[in-house]
Formats: sequence, C-alpha cells, structure tokens
Amino acid sequence: MDFAMTAVRTALNGASYVAPRLAGGAAFHLFRKPRGRSRLRPDERPLTDRAEVGEIVVGGGKAVSYRWGTGARPVLLVHGWESRGSRFAPLVSELLDLGLSPVTFDAPGHGDATGETMTIVDLRDIIAELDARHGPFEMIVAHSLGVTATFLALREGGARQSRQSRLVRTERLVAISGVPDFAYLVDRFCERLGLRARLNAELRGRVERELFPGEEDIWSRFSVPRTVPEAGPASVLVIHDADDDMVDPACSRALADALGDRAELVVTSGLGHRRIIGDPQVTASVRDFVVRERAARVGRAAGRPDPSPRPAAG
Repeated sequence: MDFAMTAVRTALNGASYVAPRLAGGAAFHLFRKPRGRSRLRPDERPLTDRAEVGEIVVGGGKAVSYRWGTGARPVLLVHGWESRGSRFAPLVSELLDLGLSPVTFDAPGHGDATGETMTIVDLRDIIAELDARHGPFEMIVAHSLGVTATFLALREGGARQSRQSRLVRTERLVAISGVPDFAYLVDRFCERLGLRARLNAELRGRVERELFPGEEDIWSRFSVPRTVPEAGPASVLVIHDADDDMVDPACSRALADALGDRAELVVTSGLGHRRIIGDPQVTASVRDFVVRERAARVGRAAGRPDPSPRPAAG
C-alpha cells in the first residue's frame, strides 16, 4: 500500500471512532467518484476519429456514444469503472473486419462524457438507450462493472422501458473480468483501504440512502450470480485473468458455473484487470467466439449438427 492510501486508511479509521458519520461520508465520497478520467491514447485516436458520435442524457451528465460500420450486425461494447469506450479499439477493428458494427460509449464522469460520476443504473440506462437506437445487438462485450450492468439491463431494460414493451436482448455475451455484484465493490473498496467493519456498514448505508434511495434490496438486485436471467444470451464467453488484483478470478468461475452449459470460461495470465480488454489473445478469443457461434447458428438453421464444440476452460 502506498503512502497516500496509508494516510487515507489511518485518517478514516481514526475518525470512525469519534465521528463515524463524518468518516463514512468521506469514505462515500471516495467510493462514488472516479479517481480521474481515462484519457484517449494516441493509438486509439485514428479509430475514434472515424466514429459516428452521439449523445445520451443520463443521470447527472451526458454520455458520449461512438458507432462504426454500416449498422448491420451491431455489437455493443460496455466499459467499466474508471475506463472509457476507446479501450476497446483493438476489438473494434477486429469486429469491423468481420462485418459487424461496433457501438460503444463514455459514461458520465468517464472519458469525454460530462458529469462527475455514474452509477450501475446509469450504465443500465445507457445500454437500454443504445439498444433502442442501434439494436438489437448480436453480441454485447462488457468489462468489469459493465458486466454487472449488462446483466441488469438484460433483466430490467432501462428507465424508458417503463413506457415500452421492448427489453434489451442479445444472442451472445462476452463477460470480461466481471464484478459479481455491488456488495463486492463495497467490500473490495474497504479491503483495499484497510477500513474497519464499522466504516463498511456506514458506507453501505450511504450507498442505499444516497445512490439508490427508495430502491428495494439493491444487494440482491445488483448481484449477477443470483439473478442470471433464464431468457438471457444463449452463449456466453467468460474471460478473466489469473493475476487480476481488483476482481477475484473466482468471481468469473462462479458466473460460468451459474450459466451452466451456456458458458465457456477462458483464463488468461499476466494481464491484470485493465490490460486484458486490449490484449491480442483476448481479442482473438472474442473473434473466434463470434465466428464459431455464427457458424453453429447457420448450421442449426440448415439442420446440420454443430461442427465446432466449445473448447474446455483454459
């Protein structure tokens, strides 16, 4: 733990003995806002400059959407916390080569969007809005908190779905380094800072009251393994790195177990939590997943047996 984190831990834990609500408020402020904005990298700019750019009003800001291709066979790419849509640039290029039409975005408080922060409900609503504009998506690729939000969108749709019958649907899903539930985020945040159990409880209370006032049991509602939709994607590729120090790889193993025969699990090594989404091996795995699943679907439509069984977990 570096000096800054040690100082924060000492200050918050010390304050929690004499002013627990004040310490809880400080912890909540750190928890709910990104530490900084991910900037566009030079190698991402050429592809980003070719995108059709849009805007989505959500939560406390405006998300920025990016779209490539002809619109045929659309694919949605969902980033996570403290990231941005351009991190999928290597995958966007691969998908374009396959004739697909990638769509991604920067959520409020991230990338080039406005606002200071986002919530999982904001992510859900962005997914639903992009589905209404450009879907239904042939595939959704999500990373980290984006995985949690994607399952929420598949189950609930977005805020606008209260006025429409259409829900978010997709044939295939790629879940990369997925956060299993919102409770995990709180617990991991407190664990990384070394915060006392009392601060964990205070932080959970503030999340309930200030982020999701009036919402019922967010800890179950925002949990992927407990709420995997039966009518969700027919095929799911679950990818996680063995050296991820932010989300335990066991979380993706649990997700794959919950999905049963619908899931294929791929375990990488040496990539960690963030580099995994731009890694050539991972990009190739997603490409193979697209090609294999499409071939299987065409074969089923023609009455032929599946020629490409799923590989064993690696």
